[in-house]
Amino acid sequence: MSDGYPTAAQKEALSLICDHEPMPTARLAERLLAAREPSTHPGYARAITRMAGTLAWRLQAQGFITASGTGTWRTTSSGRALISCA
Repeated sequence: MSDGYPTAAQKEALSLICDHEPMPTARLAERLLAAREPSTHPGYARAITRMAGTLAWRLQAQGFITASGTGTWRTTSSGRALISCA
């Protein structure tokens, strides 16, 4: 995160949430993992899962998503405007 500007990974997560909301963090992790090339590294899936939570936290801190339940996310109007999601 740089001065409130979302990174490419944050925009990817925001787009996934917008397309499939409300989205639990666990589903976000699954979709992020599915969008990447598979890896034989034993910690790869765990790292992507952890990244999903971090991305959601940062997007919420920036006001692009909001919690709509425990660990479930929805995009805000500013989040939808950022990525042009209807």
